[in-house]
Amino acid sequence: MFALVDCNNFFVSCERVFNPALQGRPVVVLSNNDGCVIARSNEAKQLGIAMGAPLFQVKNFLELQRVAVYSSNYTLYGDMSRRVMTLLSDFSSDLLIYSIDEAFLNLDGLVSDEELAGYASRIRMTLLRGTGIPVTVGVAPTKTLAKVACHFGKKYPAYHNVCVIDTEEKRVRALHLLPVEEVWGVGRRHREKLHRAGVRTAWDLTQKSEAWVQHVMTATGVRTWKELKGFSCIEEKSMDHKKSICTSRSFSDRGLCRLEELEEAVANFAAECSLKLRQAGGRCGGLTVFAATSRFQNEGVQHTICQSRGLMVVTNDQQELISVALELLRAGWADDRTYYYKKAGMTVWDLRYDGVVQPVLFDPVDRARQAALARAVEEIKKKNGEDKIKIAVQGDGYRHFMKSQHRSRNYTTRLDDVIEVHV
Repeated sequence: MFALVDCNNFFVSCERVFNPALQGRPVVVLSNNDGCVIARSNEAKQLGIAMGAPLFQVKNFLELQRVAVYSSNYTLYGDMSRRVMTLLSDFSSDLLIYSIDEAFLNLDGLVSDEELAGYASRIRMTLLRGTGIPVTVGVAPTKTLAKVACHFGKKYPAYHNVCVIDTEEKRVRALHLLPVEEVWGVGRRHREKLHRAGVRTAWDLTQKSEAWVQHVMTATGVRTWKELKGFSCIEEKSMDHKKSICTSRSFSDRGLCRLEELEEAVANFAAECSLKLRQAGGRCGGLTVFAATSRFQNEGVQHTICQSRGLMVVTNDQQELISVALELLRAGWADDRTYYYKKAGMTVWDLRYDGVVQPVLFDPVDRARQAALARAVEEIKKKNGEDKIKIAVQGDGYRHFMKSQHRSRNYTTRLDDVIEVHV
């Protein structure tokens, strides 16, 4: 059996932990540069505020309805996520962190079928007491069915945020009630194809033949089809191993026009890509750096940078990735006139997860020395925080180039932001 633990309205819940006055009040969290709504409390959803709604379109409505508005604070959300996952690891050694607010736990051999609901409730209460974050727990024989259980655990208050699908009767009933577009892995294109074929519910999908599903939804759809039938076949490798990793951001106002500013941003993008690679246990064989002016500017002042390079040796080393990324940026930089770059980013590709590093005869990098330095830096970061040691060109990070007029404090990671209690 698998348990899916999903934090309820995670970004909003993080803000509420440190501001109890927000309980029961509509709250929204905005994307980078305060562009659009990316998280909503249940109260905000009831007001009809759409996910992805641009702030400028709903600003007057938010003020009229006294909706609390927050800029995204990923430092806070990331640390709260780490605390949630740390507590979850006490309930199962087989923990798969799926996203910042979701994780799967393998419960096989840990608890009997009769105790599943009680165990799930204990998980929920432990997280609520330990972090203040409310979660929903769905338990089922497969990961996809656990997603289904979590869907109903959130939708119906009678479940008290814990839903267990542990019998064939419950599985069939749940699939009859679940629209096919709510099935994990069914996107917009598949939904349209399925609707044209008369497949409206998850149950309808399970009644199709494997050959039909293979033809319409490829091998990925077949795995989903089998999981809905109760056969566990989605392995951790198929969920984790990405073919590329991209980190990009848009900048506030007109954008960045100085090379030094863009170098600082790109260096931090490279550092984030390096961190993601190390966390996934992967290395990259190439990278691409890109930057572009706003497409809404006049044609004469538009410019795009897009430079790529394959690497001699696959790597996840932060210093090496930053160095190559800056070389690519400088190669694409135009000195003939001033351009305002509204968006920039970096993509690492040709990812390898087998742990094998094929050396080359004329490699200019001392790999042993590089690895030793990386281990030392990693130990310092583990003890003191990710931002305590960095390459000089990273400066203060790219976030000060972004608009965040409603950002909360970093309550858990910055001493100056710790809540003060006056008695």
